[in-house]
Amino acid sequence: MDAWFLAPALALVAGVLALAPLGERVLERGVVFIDLAVAQAAAAAALTATVLGGHPPWPVVQACAIAGAFLAVALVAALARWWPAQREALIGLVYVASACAALLTAQIDAHGGEHLHALLAADVLWSQWPQVALLAACAALVGLVRRRLGGDVWFYATFALVSSLAVQVLGLFVVFAALIAPGLWRRAGLRFAAVFGLVITAVLLGLGASWAMNAPSGPLVAFALALCGLASIASLGRQGPRA
Repeated sequence: MDAWFLAPALALVAGVLALAPLGERVLERGVVFIDLAVAQAAAAAALTATVLGGHPPWPVVQACAIAGAFLAVALVAALARWWPAQREALIGLVYVASACAALLTAQIDAHGGEHLHALLAADVLWSQWPQVALLAACAALVGLVRRRLGGDVWFYATFALVSSLAVQVLGLFVVFAALIAPGLWRRAGLRFAAVFGLVITAVLLGLGASWAMNAPSGPLVAFALALCGLASIASLGRQGPRA
């Protein structure tokens, strides 16, 4: 296996380190759909910038993705505060609206479908070292503010920034799986080090299968992470959710 495999593997490791603590907070707050809604809004904004902006430079696309994520997270925060009993249903509608906006925008450009597919299920095998550095910076940021994520402002702002950056590299499916699967294992009672090792194993299995089968890496990594999360049902059933 060539040395180029190291960059995508480290990109996924950094992504999990950045996303897993946020996913744990998501489950604690009971706003699971926020993962999909905010990441989808970031993807829709990035796609809109790409298609309508005539394929501008990456920093411009990324800035639009961040703006879309912050707009979505502000809406989600308002919905959770004003209508807490219906927040999951309302946040789900934010996701649907963002997804439909992305689909409609993709129709405008001849390559819009390809861009949309890349945002949903990125081929992580082609991640480069600048993307590894970007996700490592996200992981460092989450580590610095982890103790403050219990507050709304810190949580929503950090979530919007990190998810909008990660979705460009990892794709929506991997971002969602990396947020939720580790959180489920944590609720099953595992320590973070054990959870991290388990999820990294799933990530490497997905990447290895992608390399061996010459198949898209995003769906395989997301599939492996999803199975990892589903496996936590056995522990939850025996022990009950961790307080």
